[in-house]
Amino acid sequence: MKFRTILGAVLPALLAGAILAGVGTPASALSRIKDIADVEGIRENQLIGYGLVVGLAGTGDSLQGSPFTRQSLQAMLERLGVNTHGVDLRTANVAAVMVTSNLPPFATQGTRIDVNVSALGDAKSLQGGTLLVTPLHGADGEVYSIAQGPVAIGGFSAQGEAATISRGVATSGRIANGGLVEREINYVLAARTSIRLALKNPDLTTARRVALAVNEMLGNYVAEPTDPATVRLTLPPKFNGNIVDLLTDIEQLLVEPDHPAKVVVDEGSGIIVMGAEVRVSTVAVAQGHLTVMVTETPQVSQPAPFSDGQTKEVPRTSIAIDEDQGRRMAIVRSGVTLAELVDGLNALGVGPRDLISILQAIKAAGALQADIEVM
Repeated sequence: MKFRTILGAVLPALLAGAILAGVGTPASALSRIKDIADVEGIRENQLIGYGLVVGLAGTGDSLQGSPFTRQSLQAMLERLGVNTHGVDLRTANVAAVMVTSNLPPFATQGTRIDVNVSALGDAKSLQGGTLLVTPLHGADGEVYSIAQGPVAIGGFSAQGEAATISRGVATSGRIANGGLVEREINYVLAARTSIRLALKNPDLTTARRVALAVNEMLGNYVAEPTDPATVRLTLPPKFNGNIVDLLTDIEQLLVEPDHPAKVVVDEGSGIIVMGAEVRVSTVAVAQGHLTVMVTETPQVSQPAPFSDGQTKEVPRTSIAIDEDQGRRMAIVRSGVTLAELVDGLNALGVGPRDLISILQAIKAAGALQADIEVM
């Protein structure tokens, strides 16, 4: 298959975007502080537990292939007063599962939370199953929630003698409001006299703009940027010792976030994302491919009738070479913006794979004023 090459003699069409020079670059959208920063202490905590799902229609773990399921089942029955010593358990209606959840910030005892259930053994489906009481532990080993309830899955699987059909993942599901919070995290936000804002996208300019917006609104030096990701807030006297009131007042302030020029490339999928601040200096670019096409058309050679010869396959190979002659080097002028670059390449039909190579080559030449991050 011949590679499609577009860039070369027609590359100067990129400069057609110069007609946009009279149109100013639109300013970045303003964002609320609550959307670009997290408040220290207001965070979720991850929980995990191990449990059993019962009531499956023969789609659970095979107890011979999943010994941990057999051990868990025997231990559960022993706690319930059922003696299983010397009994060969053969049920296929039980599955060992890992249960995960996120404990919301400031969740109080009795609060309901959603839990996720995922098969651990060789179960085929969790459809119709019910999770038995499962303690959910935090990173400190303490139990913060108890989960139990019927599992709802978003997929299914059916199998016959000669065919199998499946949709989604039948070995993982969710229990809405299946977790009950038993332990609270001791964190008193209102008692703090200072607190930190953590920027979701660390940047020195953004941190300074957040601090300036807060200080301008309060008329006092309350906010101080300490690093590209952190802005420290000190509680002023007029808020009567309650920092919640301060956070409520400043979280709606509008700030224009800044960000460095960056090009993100996903080599696997060919996805390219370029920031608005990406600029290209004057550079000459040419693109071409050496394409070698090899075509095999074997033929069959048969001997004459009544002869002692043998029928043989005779190879026939055709080789063609295309060096893309006639392609010329073109110049991309300094100051080409992201919009002009993308519009020009789209008009030329340059695909993501070619564009990745072009951008990497321009960066290597020192003409791309941005960082390239390859995922």
